[in-house]
Amino acid sequence: MTSKTTESTPADNLTPQHPAVPEVNKVAWADISASLKAGFSDFLARPFMSGFFGLFYAIFGILFVWSLVWLGKIWMIIPAVVGFPLVAPFAAAGLYEMSRRLQKGESFGWSEILTVMANQRKREMGWMAFVTLFIFWVWMYQIRLWLAIILQDASFSDFDGFLNAVFFTPQGWAFLFVGTGIGAFLSAVLFSVTVVAMPMLLDRETNFVSAMLTSIRVVTESPVVMLTWAAIIVVTMLLSMAPAFLGLVFTLPILGHTTWHLYQRAVPPAEG
Repeated sequence: MTSKTTESTPADNLTPQHPAVPEVNKVAWADISASLKAGFSDFLARPFMSGFFGLFYAIFGILFVWSLVWLGKIWMIIPAVVGFPLVAPFAAAGLYEMSRRLQKGESFGWSEILTVMANQRKREMGWMAFVTLFIFWVWMYQIRLWLAIILQDASFSDFDGFLNAVFFTPQGWAFLFVGTGIGAFLSAVLFSVTVVAMPMLLDRETNFVSAMLTSIRVVTESPVVMLTWAAIIVVTMLLSMAPAFLGLVFTLPILGHTTWHLYQRAVPPAEG
């Protein structure tokens, strides 16, 4: 009597499976316009919940600036305010989830949205937060470096003195020129690696490197449209911070919801 032995087949299924790199679509101004319209519609659908995320971001900004004043770090206020929009994509994670559920017609409340946000710490979103905060740290460090090089003799004992040194002296103009150029470069880099990476990580099971590469490809496929959109976002955020950060209560949620819909247009849905 012969016995059949079960021979093991090659364990192909044990090979680590890397998520397929998605294709990306070219983005036109029509996509930006449609995404803005959808983002505004999402805001109106849940204005209180959407506004909560904007309010939280605004309060954090107010406390951040107040802490700099309390610590006597007057020179850090302007670069901190200018660099503050850099961390907005991470702050908008809850808004992406809201738009995702609204798009699918799913009901949700605070517990569902906050639970999804809390669960991101177990996924790759934490690495993207690290990338975002690292670039923000680089921004603050290089500002301090150029202050020391260009404005080494200026007095920053009070905020008025700092403003006078920066805006009304030749050295201050040189500092603004250099700082603006470096800031624009860092903003473009961060925008390129996060513009669709953040919503993509919330939407799909993928790693943060693949998400960043996909985001960069979206920008390089439509550089003029995407980088102009980035400039519009930065200007909108800075203007929103003028009235004691309170404009962010409205603009951050709308831009966050818009980003979700732009991601949906720029990156085709995953198969299956």
